[in-house]
Amino acid sequence: MEEIRGVPTWQEELASLVDAGLRYDGAPIDLTAATEIGSKRSGFVSADGPGSEPKETLKDQVTGFMKSWGEMLLELAKGCKDIVQQTVVTEDSFVVRKLGKPAAKVSKKLSFLNEFLPEDRDPIHAWPVIFFVFLLALAALSFSPEHDRPVTVIKKLRLHPTGATRVQLPDGRYIAYQELGVSAEKARYSLVTPHSFLSSRLAGIPGVKKSLLVEYGVRLVSYDLPGFGESDPHRGRNLSSAASDMINLAAAIGIDEKFWLLGYSTGSMHTWAAMKYFPEKIAGAAMVAPVINPYEPSMAKEEMVKTWEQWLTKRKFMYFLARRFPILLPFFYRRSFLSGKLDQLDQWMSLSLGEKDKLLIKDPTFQEFYQRNVEESVRQGITKPFVEESVLHVSNWGFTLSEFRTQKKCTTNGVLSWLMSMYSEAECELIGFRKPIHIWQGMEDRVAPPSMSDYISRMIPEATVHKIPNEGHFSFFYFCDECHRQIFYALFGEPKGQLERVKETKDTLVETEAHKDTY
Repeated sequence: MEEIRGVPTWQEELASLVDAGLRYDGAPIDLTAATEIGSKRSGFVSADGPGSEPKETLKDQVTGFMKSWGEMLLELAKGCKDIVQQTVVTEDSFVVRKLGKPAAKVSKKLSFLNEFLPEDRDPIHAWPVIFFVFLLALAALSFSPEHDRPVTVIKKLRLHPTGATRVQLPDGRYIAYQELGVSAEKARYSLVTPHSFLSSRLAGIPGVKKSLLVEYGVRLVSYDLPGFGESDPHRGRNLSSAASDMINLAAAIGIDEKFWLLGYSTGSMHTWAAMKYFPEKIAGAAMVAPVINPYEPSMAKEEMVKTWEQWLTKRKFMYFLARRFPILLPFFYRRSFLSGKLDQLDQWMSLSLGEKDKLLIKDPTFQEFYQRNVEESVRQGITKPFVEESVLHVSNWGFTLSEFRTQKKCTTNGVLSWLMSMYSEAECELIGFRKPIHIWQGMEDRVAPPSMSDYISRMIPEATVHKIPNEGHFSFFYFCDECHRQIFYALFGEPKGQLERVKETKDTLVETEAHKDTY
């Protein structure tokens, strides 16, 4: 009877390792002969003759090491997988307790997508594969030569020779300015305009015709803010010092009478400052797309929401940095408009523009003007004035717009005066700006949204707000002859031309008007 054999004995396993053609029959094994046969069959011949083992090369050692290392990593990964399955994804684990229910809700909401899968496919395995294939396809399309777009030619900013007219202020600093229109002797009206952020004295009223200025007898004066263009920086600049600079400039260039102000965009905060600190010097004010502090606490909740929702996330972030971490602003400025390269205005300033503004910034006339204006603005190549301007915008201005409202103020000195005022009329006076204030607001403006002018109108009911439909932040003010005429007509009325001054004596000038000034 034959013996029934199950598991091979160790003798049989050893014999199978030596050679498939050899069988162990119980006799002693000649290891020398077995080794020699194996060497011949494998093609290795020992240098020491038969019976010596083949030497292992460096390549074989490296290959073996890499294989062993790979096997160890594989086993380590399997071990980590087992640990995660046994500890993290169990029902009692912290992760499952916290994320299990939200994940189940999301999975339930997306379960309708499983209807698009074949019936024999498990969604848990199918959707990761589909997502991975989608990423591969997207990457392939992005690198496809058929979809290559032409690279935009990057323009570089040029440094122009200095040549601005400058005057010295009482503190020793020099401020650069530009004059357009009629001369000082023939000016019926003097109009001073501070520029906005990333601008210069060259802006003034962009594209205004000299014939319009002469028709109204306007002397237009624009100047570089401290640190911009060719004006010297200011060590401790604030809105009060900005107003003082404006008044000192006017005095230095011979504006002896009251003058008008024109503030555009962020330049309007310098206009507000001059109205606050030197109201006796101002004849009236005009503002186009004025801005206010977006963190102004007196803004209504609805006004605040309507203002912030118009801005891009990056612009909101820059406002946040200017208010909380202004030390980080130079990092972004040096990589944008102080990098020496010229980019589109909406890209640099993170602006969301309306249709008319988008068309305007593509116009060659605007682009030529914009490049030259930016080149002059960043002439000095320092970040300090731009950081100061940003911080001033979002900081406490030191006054509120409600102070410009016309209101009655009664003088009461102590309790006795208060008791006397109950039986007799107290001494009261009107306070506030009490001069013309005109505001032009484009209803499609997404830089200074209409909610800002709504707030101004609520704070200063006497201000005249001109709401212009279908106009944006730039389209009403830049290179618009009809718009400029509307502004002048609202401020000065019918055009009366320039003044005629005849020199009667050496020290006396007698003024004769070509048209009688009724202002």
